[in-house]
Amino acid sequence: MPSDPTKLQKTKDIGIPSIAMCVARVPNSGRLIFGSSDFKLHEIDVFAEKPQPTPFGGEGHQSYVTGVVLPAPNVAVSGSYDGQLIWWDVEKREPTRKVKAHELWIRRLVISPDGKTIASVADDMQCKLWNAETGEMLRQFSDHKPITPHDFPSMLHAVAFSPDGKFLATGDKVGHVAIWEATSGSKVATVEAPGLYTWDPRQRRHSIGGIRALAFSPDSKWIAVGGIGQIGNIDHLDAPARIEIFDWQKGERKHELNNDKFKALVEDLVFDPSGKWLLSSGGAGDGFVTFTDVETGKPIHQDKLPMHVHQLALNESYDTVFAVGHHKIAVCEFKATEPPAASEPAKP
Repeated sequence: MPSDPTKLQKTKDIGIPSIAMCVARVPNSGRLIFGSSDFKLHEIDVFAEKPQPTPFGGEGHQSYVTGVVLPAPNVAVSGSYDGQLIWWDVEKREPTRKVKAHELWIRRLVISPDGKTIASVADDMQCKLWNAETGEMLRQFSDHKPITPHDFPSMLHAVAFSPDGKFLATGDKVGHVAIWEATSGSKVATVEAPGLYTWDPRQRRHSIGGIRALAFSPDSKWIAVGGIGQIGNIDHLDAPARIEIFDWQKGERKHELNNDKFKALVEDLVFDPSGKWLLSSGGAGDGFVTFTDVETGKPIHQDKLPMHVHQLALNESYDTVFAVGHHKIAVCEFKATEPPAASEPAKP
């Protein structure tokens, strides 16, 4: 049966002492490996009776850990604001390889569907592809300008592989998305989402926003772009959570969606395998999850979460969501509502 997001219920939230910036889930389990603002990787089994995060040891990162992927059963790879990629032995929770990957902050890691290639993006505006087994850099490319049109440093937050592994997308602060052929590194298309970028020329002379999340549809024909709409007060995330969906091969915008319920930043996007719904999550203090009908662009189901969410992981059947963020991990499950108990017949 296809999963039904209208049945979503938060079933557990777990306090953690730091901000979880990224997460990867060990397949067929409730074991999560997450990167944190305390510069460490941690492992936690959210289905344990008393879940407690256990930090990885050894000489690790020197700043926030902002990306983590699992290319093999006992291997994790993490990226950080320190510009390093670190390979870890998951069982021993110790580093096995370090690579100086980027000159500026690494913002996100993703892994190809076949598990062989890792993509990293950073504020040096480069996307780099790495051999997941050997750590060798395979290629690098960029179509993103380091300076915004208003002469501020830009940022490269978002990267995504298509489900067939043929394409890779990167998205920057001013709303520019480049789509690449993953094998050759050739650019095949671009789309523009300038509505996700705010420039305040009067009160603060400051820019904010940008593309924070990207996701390809299951057939790889559409790409969803997430962030925040035009911000009135740039000292706060005071604008609707915003998603744009493109038929990138035709260069056509399919949907332009401002979420009237949540003023927040979209930090992560996930299509379900059938392509019927798109899950978005993020926050601005508190967090949220929204399921959107891909065909109509209308919300199917929305819920608050108890923290700003940085990244999601889902189980194999796409009916359990694991969300990590500010000082909490939340588990949400698609659960049928219990029918009311039948009343006993009145006694004579």
